[in-house]
Amino acid sequence: MAKTAYAAAGVNLEVSNSLKSGLGRVLSAASRPEVLGKVGGFGGLFALKSGKYKQPVLVSSVDGVGTKLKVAFAMNRHHTIGQDLVNHCVDDITVLGAEPLFFLDYLGTGELKPNVFEEIVAGFAQGCAENNCALIGGETAQMPGFYQKGEYDVSGTIVGVVEKSRMLDGRGIKPGDAVIGMASSGLHTNGYSLARKVFFDTLKLKPRSRVPELGGSVGDELLKVHVSYGPVVQALLKSYNNPGRARVIKGLAHLTGGGFIDNIPRVLPKNCGVIIERGSWPVLPVFELIEKYGKVDNTEMHQVFNMGIGMTAIVSGARADSVLRSIRRRGHDAWIVGEVTKGRGKVKLS
Repeated sequence: MAKTAYAAAGVNLEVSNSLKSGLGRVLSAASRPEVLGKVGGFGGLFALKSGKYKQPVLVSSVDGVGTKLKVAFAMNRHHTIGQDLVNHCVDDITVLGAEPLFFLDYLGTGELKPNVFEEIVAGFAQGCAENNCALIGGETAQMPGFYQKGEYDVSGTIVGVVEKSRMLDGRGIKPGDAVIGMASSGLHTNGYSLARKVFFDTLKLKPRSRVPELGGSVGDELLKVHVSYGPVVQALLKSYNNPGRARVIKGLAHLTGGGFIDNIPRVLPKNCGVIIERGSWPVLPVFELIEKYGKVDNTEMHQVFNMGIGMTAIVSGARADSVLRSIRRRGHDAWIVGEVTKGRGKVKLS
């Protein structure tokens, strides 16, 4: 069959349509009963069961995975990128107590490579399935000449719901409350520009270079999947934040760009501060290497990276040990990493 003018210009609709037609099997687990229709329409359809809520509040977020993509390109490994994006978005709405409902993705590339497309979408589907979130649509754009050869960009939008009276907004946080830190898997999706500079420019390593302290290659370390805290947080809220009783879980912070210094204050009352006790959790080796060989000040490290803590929970001081045990029972390493004090909405490192 003769090549179309559009294909000659770099946009192959036949490949695109063929790939999209095979999505049904991949996306079958990434659904919910509320989904109407099928993926591929002009808009995704989701029938919210409003009867479950007295005052449902929809919570939305949009994000990407930043220059972590550069590592995926170098390793030619793309199946974790979709999971990273879904989990990051889930964590962003989880801090408000929201349950994820549905997710939409965007993939832009110069040339649509079938194997890369399938790996990325499979990652989206796996992330959604693990978070009980429906993947109801997306957009794949072929833009020849716009991206460097072999590269692409992704972003995602998530929508969740929370009962208005149960929304977490930091109310009730007071001096004496404890800060619990939940373990990250590594860098998650932040700080990659600095990490890449240290490992690849300063140390002259390659993505497949093995580093004893990391227990594997640099690329393996930097492509570890961003952890989703959604399921464990939902379980904690059901156990500890019962209607009509004082809240035990008072505020959550997702430690993305800005680390401890910029993210925890987003949930603090103006008359409270937080002291984070360095040494109260095991800092992952990847951060120690970046700090040492990048000659990065330790305070800056805590503002750029999560340092091994991906989510913090501010909880009632009297119930902190109980909450800590509950988190650990659900398979997440966690530690009491600080406390709330009188202050002005700032974080101090001790």
